[in-house]
Amino acid sequence: MRSTINARIAVVGAGLGGLACARVLHRHSRSVTVFEREGSADARPQGGSLDIHSGTGQVALRAAGLLDGFRALARPESQEWRVLDPATAAVLPVPGPPSHDDDSPEIDRGQLRSLLLDSLPEGTVRWGRAVTAVSPIGDGTWRLLFDDGSAEEADLVIGADGAWSRVRPSVSDATPAYSGVTFIETGFTARDTRHPALATLVGNGTMLATTGGTALLAQRNGDGHIRVYVAFRAPQDWHAAAGVSLDDVEAVRAHLVNLLDGWDGSLLDFVRHSEGGFIARPVSVLPVPHTWEHVPGITLLGDAAHLMPPVGLGANLAMLDGSELAHALIAETSIEDAVLAYENTMLPRSAQAARDCAEALDDILPR
Repeated sequence: MRSTINARIAVVGAGLGGLACARVLHRHSRSVTVFEREGSADARPQGGSLDIHSGTGQVALRAAGLLDGFRALARPESQEWRVLDPATAAVLPVPGPPSHDDDSPEIDRGQLRSLLLDSLPEGTVRWGRAVTAVSPIGDGTWRLLFDDGSAEEADLVIGADGAWSRVRPSVSDATPAYSGVTFIETGFTARDTRHPALATLVGNGTMLATTGGTALLAQRNGDGHIRVYVAFRAPQDWHAAAGVSLDDVEAVRAHLVNLLDGWDGSLLDFVRHSEGGFIARPVSVLPVPHTWEHVPGITLLGDAAHLMPPVGLGANLAMLDGSELAHALIAETSIEDAVLAYENTMLPRSAQAARDCAEALDDILPR
């Protein structure tokens, strides 16, 4: 049995789950290397605001020794969740968002990622190292193949590389499939000065208006930005069928306004006056349950293991996966015992979470 002591551990992907895993290992004086395809920490925007739950994400941050740092950055007031009537924009007496618990302060994803990155020794994350595939060498060890033609070996490969994981094919034949739901993202800067009426509608946290198979969500971020999503059920090629080019901002805008026909004008303003164009984000998911027969020396976490609808659980589960896998590697003497212990907990939990997320998405966008 290969020992966890002095094991060569390779995490593929510097997202929240991979970084949480690396941080907990580092806290316990275990060596780990994170390989990330992006060239630097600020190579691209990191997305919107996340609600970090007390029973999942905060458990991971506590294990990482970063809970106080998180609390200093988080916005408890942004837990507010407002549901508006699409026809009148009146606030409806509907309690709570899907999948929240009582203590879920918000934090911008970029801030949370920076908190994790800053807690790791320089050199732990190797930027610009795009893993294209992994292959078994024998005796449970693996070779990581990079896009520049180079290779490295590891005793344990942890696929934390997201929805389109390059590690997943080594343990599972599953691939993400389109869920039938697309989110179109847009937004506003200087929310309270340039767009005070829209900021008032959003409130301190997240606003939702929904009817039939269409929803409008708007979310305050901590950087003066309101992030807006129009979500709807449609074939993945909806834009082609509608004769709309996704590169034509005004054509997309007109299509979305038409999609929201009959909605209150103040809600239409989130689309009519948005800034910076539109980004299509089709929602893909892995099969539920997504399981695999244990393969020595390799495992998955986060979206690589259990891609599910974006209703507030994904980031939390990824960090919990990472911290629990790290703890298993610290507690067990062999790599295989550690990975089996982790997978035996993570796989059933993620299957239930995926079912919960699918139900929550159906509540927002009824079929």
